[in-house]
Amino acid sequence: MKQILLGPPQIDKADVQAVAKVVKSGNLSLGEETIKFEQEMAKFVGAKYAAATSSGTTALHLAVVAGGIKAGDEVITSPFSFVASTNCFLYEKAVPKYVDINPQTFNLDVNKIEKAITRKTKAIVGVDIFGYPAEWEQILAIAKKHRLLVIEDAAEALGAKYQGKKLGSLGHPTVFAFYPNKQMTTAEGGALVTNDQSQYKLIKGLLNQGRGPNLNWLKHLYLGYNYRLTEIQAALGRSQLKKLPRFLSKRNQVVKWYNQRLVKVPGVILMQANDPDHERSWFVYVVRLDKNIDRNKVIQKLGNAGIPSKAYLPSIHLQPYMKPFGFKTGDFPVSESVSASTLALPFYTAMKESTVNQVCETLKKVLK
Repeated sequence: MKQILLGPPQIDKADVQAVAKVVKSGNLSLGEETIKFEQEMAKFVGAKYAAATSSGTTALHLAVVAGGIKAGDEVITSPFSFVASTNCFLYEKAVPKYVDINPQTFNLDVNKIEKAITRKTKAIVGVDIFGYPAEWEQILAIAKKHRLLVIEDAAEALGAKYQGKKLGSLGHPTVFAFYPNKQMTTAEGGALVTNDQSQYKLIKGLLNQGRGPNLNWLKHLYLGYNYRLTEIQAALGRSQLKKLPRFLSKRNQVVKWYNQRLVKVPGVILMQANDPDHERSWFVYVVRLDKNIDRNKVIQKLGNAGIPSKAYLPSIHLQPYMKPFGFKTGDFPVSESVSASTLALPFYTAMKESTVNQVCETLKKVLK
């Protein structure tokens, strides 16, 4: 029986040929592939500008640096996320100000944001967790009222829509990521999109060692970073981006197969469905298990049956490296409850209905 994988990328001959062409050319960095990839990415999401980066994490860090977030500034964000959405401002010695999440969407609970704002608050880093758009109308209104910077971590949400508009088109800096388990991949890589030309020019300089927009040889205008995407990665990204609408459609179909089989399974809670304001871009397929179910045993038994699964995601404030900030269990009970009960099942673009059926039937047996 073919091994079931948790979240492999979808790579075809066209992707291999695109990469091989660049490798044979000998032009592996700072070339036309990256420029074209940036233009095509901006067009896809509906933004004016896109800057390709070495990862989603580096793109988030660039947004923080470009926004002037400094040591001692407080940044409001979600505790239920991958660590990069917090690390990006910890690099600048800013302070996390977590706000608990909505128990249905797993995104920031917008009703709790204003209570967390102090005179030290500089920004809100909102996260579109598991590809589901956050409440951007309310977040942007709060930010405007309190004169706060907004950074959107849409690393898991490429192709998602909020109020009919693709994430990335709303104007503020928005970050996407292209790790192999994402909707499309450049192996490692990311992009920051924005509608602000001056911000775009600054970020393009920062990611290339602080060089100016005309790329004068060895002339550096400010302290920068080597956060560039290679030509090889950009070529793969361009090839993948052409197929992204088809990828998203296929992933939607896999979700339908899963939901049909799991919707009435006792002890299993499905993720928030779409509504007129929110259209999810499916990054992972995660379910919640009833609090009386031992998730670790479920993971172990699924693994014994050849089905990989993961506890997804731990709450950031309880990660070992966060101890100096003094967070403790019980600080953000909704996030902690979700972290204790969510389970990621195998999910990828080329997944077949028979494989989904195998996963679901095995899960049902394990839960019994």
